[in-house]
Amino acid sequence: MTDFAALYKSLQERKRPEDVAEMILEVLSGQLSNSERRILERAAKGSLKRYVFGYTSMLQEFSRAVGANKQINKAIEIFELESVENINGNHAPDIENFLRKVSPLIHKEYGRNNFVADRLNKYEREAKGMDISKRNYNKKWRLIKRLENKLLKFQREQKKVEFQMIAKHGIVHRLDFEEFKKDKNTACFIAYFNARCNLRSVFTNKSQARAYDEISDMLFKRCQRQDASFLKKMRGKRSGVAEGKTNWFAISHIYTSKEVLDHLSEVQKGWLLGKWTTILQEIAELLGEVWSSSSMNRATMIVRRGNDSTTWNNTAGAWNKARDHWMNLIYAMGMDFILDDLCFGKVMRLMAADVASWHHFSGGGLDPNTAVWNDLPLPWEVFKGQATCNKQMVIASCRKVSLDPEKSGWIAPRTHGVEKFTPTPELVHGVQVANAYLATVLKKHKFYSGKKAKIYT
Repeated sequence: MTDFAALYKSLQERKRPEDVAEMILEVLSGQLSNSERRILERAAKGSLKRYVFGYTSMLQEFSRAVGANKQINKAIEIFELESVENINGNHAPDIENFLRKVSPLIHKEYGRNNFVADRLNKYEREAKGMDISKRNYNKKWRLIKRLENKLLKFQREQKKVEFQMIAKHGIVHRLDFEEFKKDKNTACFIAYFNARCNLRSVFTNKSQARAYDEISDMLFKRCQRQDASFLKKMRGKRSGVAEGKTNWFAISHIYTSKEVLDHLSEVQKGWLLGKWTTILQEIAELLGEVWSSSSMNRATMIVRRGNDSTTWNNTAGAWNKARDHWMNLIYAMGMDFILDDLCFGKVMRLMAADVASWHHFSGGGLDPNTAVWNDLPLPWEVFKGQATCNKQMVIASCRKVSLDPEKSGWIAPRTHGVEKFTPTPELVHGVQVANAYLATVLKKHKFYSGKKAKIYT
């Protein structure tokens, strides 16, 4: 695999920053200054490649929705289909096309699954020329129904996985390879920053470490210097090759700071704004579904039995990430007047009861952001036109709890500093463990999972 292909593949994975840093050292070999190499080495020295028994207990890829290959193969067997084109059971359109081809074989209408009303009786089957027993017909009818339900479940699970990825790193996993490989420095920044964004949350009563660290900053400044050098070289010329020019549009798929967006054309910014608005709408729909099927304590957002906290927290994270990008674009385009009519609020994640107790006993209290969340209309209600949420409402809610609406990111883009690089910890359900092999054993025995640990003898 080429260096660029390996870096690009990492956009779909959850590789440790240390391992991506090692890859970048190879990609930028001979092009780094001594100080840049030293900064990158802070991470790369911990890469798995540098250890004979390099090992991590952490999964290095996102979860995947389970497709319908099993059900499709069973349908091919039951319907005795001889010539079937290659069908990818992990691709929703392929599953749907298969269903639309198989359903007519028993005169079943796609999407009609009522066992009483939608099946054909004996006389209806005879009228359609079906020489098939009731038992055989029902068996095939139920199989198609289960496959249709599997398709719906698969599409929902795909959406949940997509939102989990968006919550971590925006839409960089959708970036085309041709766009990614246009510039080496751009690709290196995106790949490393993506690895930092994908880090798992640590069980703590403090804030999580920010993704943008000193190595991200060094790689980003390389992009800035390269771009300045390119413009200086091209000044006075009417045309020139794009080689050596930073691809800011590619970077904007994961990082929408003002420094990045200022380099984009109005068309590019408009495309991104439309994309993020659509994503917000899709996320709001799933949030509304999860909310209506649960009984969450909105006042405290402490998880309780029956709450689908995994789906909610992943989707809430996706909402807040998408909202940040949307907010950045609104300001970059000088369109912040929109907030006077439409200003989406944040969505609070559910908090485990033990974490909430930890906050309480360490002198903390309820996060003031939770009070603002309680005071504002729910995002899906705003999208459906059932409620209104604007900038003045948000400011008023923030002031009730003495929260700065701008610095807290409720009405303006959030700013960040530069984190010091810290080695990626081995985690067992968020709890840091000193050794990767020990972490694997603890996971196996369900330690820190909230369930009763299993001790095998």
